[in-house]
Amino acid sequence: MIRLLLDQGVPHSTVDFLLGAGWDVVHACQCGLATASDEQMLQYARAEGHVICTLDADVHALLAVSGASGPSVVRIRRQGMRGSDLTSLLVRVWSEVSAAIERGAVVSVTEMPFGSVSFQSVAIKKNARTNNHSWQGHRTTGQQP
Repeated sequence: MIRLLLDQGVPHSTVDFLLGAGWDVVHACQCGLATASDEQMLQYARAEGHVICTLDADVHALLAVSGASGPSVVRIRRQGMRGSDLTSLLVRVWSEVSAAIERGAVVSVTEMPFGSVSFQSVAIKKNARTNNHSWQGHRTTGQQP
């Protein structure tokens, strides 16, 4: 099971909804990261084996420039969602993106008009020649009604 770390911008109530659905999830505020920087969040998630769920576009960029192999990051591209709505959105797309997340990926999820959902997943790959990590290879795009 994937261990999910919700960043500071994600509603706290999302934890209760996801726990109720059987997910392994913790909010940043529950593990001493209430005022942590994005870099600190990435370090914590990497050390503890968490996938970060964020509303912040900077986390993807920081991961890219760091050259690190993880953690995987799921960015929700919609602000102001209630915890119940965010939970529903994650549950809807999780079956489509979970395999990529387990292998190492950055995923962007966008709720479209009329309730459809669009998502993109880009794998984090290790370059055997340079031993660095980068976003290479597979880009998966999907949409759900």
